[in-house]
Amino acid sequence: MRVTQSMLSNNLLKNISNSYEKMGKISEQMQTQKKITRPSDDPVVAMKGIAYRTNLTEVEQFKRNFSEAHSWIDNSDAAMDHATKALQRIRELTLQANNGTLEGDQRNAAAKEIEQLRDQLKEIANSKVGDKYIFNGTDTLTPPVGDVTGSDPEIAQNDNPVKIELAKGVYIQVNSSGKEVFSKDLFKNINSLIEKLSPDQTSVDLGEDISNLDDSINTLLNERATIGARSNRLELMEDRIDQQEVTATKLMSDNEDADMEKVIMDLITQESVQRASLGMGARIIQPTLLDFLR
Repeated sequence: MRVTQSMLSNNLLKNISNSYEKMGKISEQMQTQKKITRPSDDPVVAMKGIAYRTNLTEVEQFKRNFSEAHSWIDNSDAAMDHATKALQRIRELTLQANNGTLEGDQRNAAAKEIEQLRDQLKEIANSKVGDKYIFNGTDTLTPPVGDVTGSDPEIAQNDNPVKIELAKGVYIQVNSSGKEVFSKDLFKNINSLIEKLSPDQTSVDLGEDISNLDDSINTLLNERATIGARSNRLELMEDRIDQQEVTATKLMSDNEDADMEKVIMDLITQESVQRASLGMGARIIQPTLLDFLR
């Protein structure tokens, strides 16, 4: 095959153009610090990147879910701590009345204080996180406790568990049963106790009322123990999610981020190749008449 000057020139221009294209890609890698800037640069890297980003997005969502779960559990525990203290104070007043250390106006004052503590228990039962009632199951827009002054206290019956996904396919209950902790019997027993503390009923035995208060306090303590166990599990799961975030971020970085040392070496090498190509081209291309007319 006869090699012409035109063929040499065309091949030279093609090779120089390819060399410039390679330098352009290396320059993009230096500027973006990424291996690729478009999927066509490396489809395998692009596909892995999509998978890693999806995984990282899921992990970030789980971390946000943990914040909400901690909010539910921490607020529930704090509310039940206040409720426990209120019931313990009611029990203390009941013991004093049952021991005969309260008489006349003192019994009436104790009844008034217990009324205030009962109303405080109602407020605690209607605790909210943001705009959600935390002791009414999945019906978070309805207060679980209504009027508690009558013989039939208004207690909501919703007891459905509120569960939050904290890992792939793993749902953890974050609410406590308001129907159990702040039950209708609790308020009925307190109302009955208030009636028994009237000044003219000094001989009424309050032993059953003390027993009922003990049961209510134990119910609160048991529920707080359950909350503590959930909180411990949350911390363990959160540590695992934090580690997954670190791993996912590293995998994504290893897949997409350019090795800058290698990029710089590739650029230096390609520049040398480019200069050599241009020098060789100057020797291959034959002089024309214009070169002699300078």
